[in-house]
Amino acid sequence: MKEINNESWHIGHVTIPGRVGLAPMAGFSDVSYRLLAKEMGASFVCTEMVSAMGIKYNNEHTKDLLYMEEIEQPVSMQIFGSDPEAIAIGAKVVEAAGAPIVDINMGCPVKKVVSSGDGSALMKTPELAMKVAEAAVQAVQIPVTVKLRLGWDDSSINVVDMAQRMESVGVAAVAVHGRTREQMYSGKANWDYIKQVKTVLSIPVIGNGDVQSPESAKAMLEYTGCDAVLVGRAAQGNPWLFKQIKEYLETGTYSLNPTGPERIDMLLRHYNLLCQYKGIELATREIRTHASFYIKGMPEAARWRNDLNVAMGRDSFIKVVESYRNFLEERTGYIL
Repeated sequence: MKEINNESWHIGHVTIPGRVGLAPMAGFSDVSYRLLAKEMGASFVCTEMVSAMGIKYNNEHTKDLLYMEEIEQPVSMQIFGSDPEAIAIGAKVVEAAGAPIVDINMGCPVKKVVSSGDGSALMKTPELAMKVAEAAVQAVQIPVTVKLRLGWDDSSINVVDMAQRMESVGVAAVAVHGRTREQMYSGKANWDYIKQVKTVLSIPVIGNGDVQSPESAKAMLEYTGCDAVLVGRAAQGNPWLFKQIKEYLETGTYSLNPTGPERIDMLLRHYNLLCQYKGIELATREIRTHASFYIKGMPEAARWRNDLNVAMGRDSFIKVVESYRNFLEERTGYIL
């Protein structure tokens, strides 16, 4: 078993300064949360997926998704689509926006994405998937990566073949989520296939699926031999997880979970960043989902979540949050 640490590695010419990254998640991996994840120890961050067709036709919302801050780097900006021409255009726009890596989503299982032949639907059309990846590779100078699932369902697992196809057209790294499209996000991720992909490729492989703790991050790295891990749902409302994984890989120990008041502080920081980048009205709507994760498992979370969900405007939202903080601080020494 190889020794696991948090040393740097490379995707093409891009140096990645550690082994743990923020997975691309629609509605979560925006600039606000990416900044928090990076600050807390993420080695690299991935953006929400951006429609290549939206880029091609200059959709205004799509333009907002392309925004990055220099402090986030290295950023992997993810695009999706099944039209090679649109993917090539999207990759060029991503490069021009300053992202050092462009990632193509061939793993999203959501119905509205796969119904158009995009996301994990490309696992069913390997020849088209190759054309899509090759179009991006030929369009830009930055490295192109691809995010895969194991296959469409248990009877059509083809990730090893797909990964080899991606390498053959010049893709610089692949990320593998250890579930099929049919599984969505249920059941257990199968790391055996991630291990198989790593065995047959010469390019880096990033593992994804069921990384929920420092121990599981190290276990995936050790078992599969992958070059890094992506943390997705386990990081929702918990950017401290990146810090803990980084510490565990470097020292074998890690910090305690945050206290209730510390979670409240981070929730307010997240809200303020959302206000900065998206405006108060949209931020106040979007923070409700994030808030439910920040306070999950804390005392009387359901009651306070209801209060947060009906808070209208910045002052009202902050008032409820501060009231909950006071409630938690009365419970001296409370730790999640």
